[in-house]
Amino acid sequence: MTKHSLPNGTVFLVPLKPDGFARGVIARSSPDGEIRFGYFIGPRIVQTADARHAAPKAEQAILMLRFGDQRLLKGTWPIIGLLPNWNPAEWPMVDHVRRDPLGLLKPLLVRYDDNDPEKIVSFEKLEHDLDLPTEGFAGSGYVENVLSSLLK
Repeated sequence: MTKHSLPNGTVFLVPLKPDGFARGVIARSSPDGEIRFGYFIGPRIVQTADARHAAPKAEQAILMLRFGDQRLLKGTWPIIGLLPNWNPAEWPMVDHVRRDPLGLLKPLLVRYDDNDPEKIVSFEKLEHDLDLPTEGFAGSGYVENVLSSLLK
Protein backbone atom coordinates (compact mmCIF):
# COMPACT_ATOMS: atom_id res chain seq x y z
CA MET A 1 0.00 0.00 0.00
CA THR A 2 1.33 3.44 -0.86
CA LYS A 3 0.75 6.71 0.97
CA HIS A 4 -1.32 8.06 -1.89
CA SER A 5 -3.62 5.01 -1.97
CA LEU A 6 -5.31 6.23 1.23
CA PRO A 7 -7.74 8.94 0.14
CA ASN A 8 -9.55 11.33 2.43
CA GLY A 9 -12.68 9.64 3.73
CA THR A 10 -10.87 6.36 4.42
CA VAL A 11 -12.28 4.66 7.53
CA PHE A 12 -9.95 2.46 9.57
CA LEU A 13 -9.64 0.77 12.95
CA VAL A 14 -7.13 1.55 15.69
CA PRO A 15 -6.36 -1.37 18.05
CA LEU A 16 -6.92 -0.54 21.71
CA LYS A 17 -5.37 -1.97 24.86
CA PRO A 18 -6.17 -4.50 26.21
CA ASP A 19 -8.64 -5.28 23.42
CA GLY A 20 -11.08 -3.76 20.99
CA PHE A 21 -10.87 -0.97 18.44
CA ALA A 22 -11.70 2.69 17.85
CA ARG A 23 -12.65 3.97 14.42
CA GLY A 24 -10.67 6.62 12.58
CA VAL A 25 -11.36 8.70 9.50
CA ILE A 26 -8.69 10.36 7.35
CA ALA A 27 -10.02 13.88 6.85
CA ARG A 28 -6.98 15.54 5.24
CA SER A 29 -3.66 14.41 3.79
CA SER A 30 -0.59 16.44 2.92
CA PRO A 31 0.24 16.44 -0.81
CA ASP A 32 3.14 14.03 -0.27
CA GLY A 33 1.01 11.76 1.95
CA GLU A 34 3.39 12.15 4.90
CA ILE A 35 0.97 13.82 7.34
CA ARG A 36 -2.69 13.01 7.95
CA PHE A 37 -5.36 14.81 9.94
CA GLY A 38 -7.98 12.50 11.35
CA TYR A 39 -11.03 12.15 13.48
CA PHE A 40 -11.08 9.28 15.99
CA ILE A 41 -14.42 7.96 17.15
CA GLY A 42 -15.75 5.85 20.01
CA PRO A 43 -17.23 3.86 21.52
CA ARG A 44 -14.82 0.94 21.87
CA ILE A 45 -15.69 -1.72 19.30
CA VAL A 46 -15.16 -5.33 20.36
CA GLN A 47 -15.09 -6.99 16.94
CA THR A 48 -14.09 -5.61 13.56
CA ALA A 49 -17.50 -6.62 12.13
CA ASP A 50 -19.17 -4.18 14.58
CA ALA A 51 -17.40 -1.26 12.87
CA ARG A 52 -19.34 -1.70 9.65
CA HIS A 53 -22.86 -1.19 11.09
CA ALA A 54 -23.07 2.62 11.07
CA ALA A 55 -21.02 5.22 9.24
CA PRO A 56 -19.06 7.44 11.66
CA LYS A 57 -19.89 11.13 11.92
CA ALA A 58 -17.49 13.97 12.72
CA GLU A 59 -19.51 15.11 15.74
CA GLN A 60 -18.87 11.71 17.35
CA ALA A 61 -15.11 12.36 17.49
CA ILE A 62 -13.36 12.04 20.82
CA LEU A 63 -9.97 12.97 19.36
CA MET A 64 -8.88 15.03 16.35
CA LEU A 65 -5.23 15.37 15.45
CA ARG A 66 -2.45 15.24 12.91
CA PHE A 67 -0.92 11.78 12.88
CA GLY A 68 1.49 9.43 11.18
CA ASP A 69 0.14 6.57 9.12
CA GLN A 70 2.84 3.89 9.37
CA ARG A 71 0.50 1.38 11.00
CA LEU A 72 -2.12 2.03 8.31
CA LEU A 73 0.45 1.40 5.60
CA LYS A 74 1.71 -1.76 7.33
CA GLY A 75 -1.82 -3.09 7.85
CA THR A 76 -1.71 -2.99 11.66
CA TRP A 77 -4.63 -0.55 11.56
CA PRO A 78 -7.18 -2.35 9.38
CA ILE A 79 -8.88 -0.37 6.62
CA ILE A 80 -12.69 -0.68 6.66
CA GLY A 81 -13.40 1.26 3.46
CA LEU A 82 -14.45 4.71 2.31
CA LEU A 83 -17.22 6.89 3.67
CA PRO A 84 -20.01 7.05 1.11
CA ASN A 85 -20.47 10.48 -0.47
CA TRP A 86 -17.31 11.90 1.12
CA ASN A 87 -17.76 15.61 1.83
CA PRO A 88 -14.73 17.39 3.36
CA ALA A 89 -16.97 20.23 4.61
CA GLU A 90 -18.53 17.73 7.02
CA TRP A 91 -15.06 16.82 8.33
CA PRO A 92 -13.31 20.22 8.61
CA MET A 93 -9.67 20.91 9.28
CA VAL A 94 -10.14 22.38 12.75
CA ASP A 95 -8.04 25.05 14.44
CA HIS A 96 -5.49 23.89 17.02
CA VAL A 97 -3.90 25.48 20.06
CA ARG A 98 -0.18 25.48 20.76
CA ARG A 99 0.24 25.35 24.53
CA ASP A 100 3.39 26.12 26.51
CA PRO A 101 4.02 23.05 28.71
CA LEU A 102 5.44 25.33 31.42
CA GLY A 103 2.52 27.74 31.23
CA LEU A 104 4.80 30.76 30.82
CA LEU A 105 3.67 31.80 27.36
CA LYS A 106 0.17 32.59 26.17
CA PRO A 107 -1.42 29.93 23.99
CA LEU A 108 -1.34 30.35 20.23
CA LEU A 109 -4.19 29.59 17.87
CA VAL A 110 -2.78 27.64 14.92
CA ARG A 111 -4.62 27.43 11.60
CA TYR A 112 -3.66 24.92 8.94
CA ASP A 113 -4.41 25.09 5.25
CA ASP A 114 -7.76 23.40 4.68
CA ASN A 115 -6.24 21.08 2.09
CA ASP A 116 -2.83 20.44 3.67
CA PRO A 117 -2.36 19.48 7.34
CA GLU A 118 1.35 20.15 6.96
CA LYS A 119 0.98 23.83 6.03
CA ILE A 120 0.36 26.40 8.78
CA VAL A 121 -1.40 29.48 7.42
CA SER A 122 -1.55 31.62 10.58
CA PHE A 123 -0.79 32.01 14.27
CA GLU A 124 -2.76 34.18 16.67
CA LYS A 125 -1.95 34.90 20.33
CA LEU A 126 -4.83 34.04 22.62
CA GLU A 127 -5.70 35.69 25.93
CA HIS A 128 -7.25 32.44 27.16
CA ASP A 129 -6.93 28.83 26.14
CA LEU A 130 -9.69 27.41 23.96
CA ASP A 131 -11.20 23.96 24.00
CA LEU A 132 -9.49 22.93 20.76
CA PRO A 133 -7.11 20.10 19.91
CA THR A 134 -3.50 20.60 20.94
CA GLU A 135 -1.24 21.50 18.03
CA GLY A 136 1.34 18.86 17.28
CA PHE A 137 1.98 15.62 15.46
CA ALA A 138 1.22 12.17 16.91
CA GLY A 139 2.84 8.88 16.14
CA SER A 140 0.60 5.85 15.84
CA GLY A 141 1.66 4.47 19.24
CA TYR A 142 0.60 7.71 20.91
CA VAL A 143 -2.77 7.58 19.15
CA GLU A 144 -3.33 4.01 20.34
CA ASN A 145 -2.41 4.89 23.95
CA VAL A 146 -4.59 8.01 24.12
CA LEU A 147 -7.60 6.25 22.58
CA SER A 148 -7.15 3.26 24.90
CA SER A 149 -7.24 5.65 27.85
CA LEU A 150 -10.24 7.63 26.57
CA LEU A 151 -12.26 4.50 25.75
CA LYS A 152 -11.77 2.45 28.93
